[in-house]
Amino acid sequence: MQKRYAIAALLGLSMIGFNAHAHGAPKPQHGGVVQVAADLGFELVGRGAQAQIFVDDHGKPFNVAQMTGQLTVLQGATRTQAPLSPAGPNMLQANLQLAAGARAVATINRPNQPAITVRFVLP
Repeated sequence: MQKRYAIAALLGLSMIGFNAHAHGAPKPQHGGVVQVAADLGFELVGRGAQAQIFVDDHGKPFNVAQMTGQLTVLQGATRTQAPLSPAGPNMLQANLQLAAGARAVATINRPNQPAITVRFVLP
């Protein structure tokens, strides 16, 4: 009888392990750097003089119409900031250029919810 309980417990614990691996790190969809915060995926992409952040909820586009924020980029001793604003159904955009090796911090505001802070390191 105890052997049955031990087998059932072992099977139950093994299922927890499978569940934990089901939510691995998301893959970039737009060629950028992906981070997860507040159960949302954020992909930072540099396109010329624009920095874009695509937002998704478990692989599905997330509506950013009510979001605003600020993007801060640190390149060596230089610090640059620009406001983030909606520029598409699931994209926030800032007017600043991203460079290789830079570090970026996005602070994203949502109505009636705490702000989200997302940190990126550009390759």
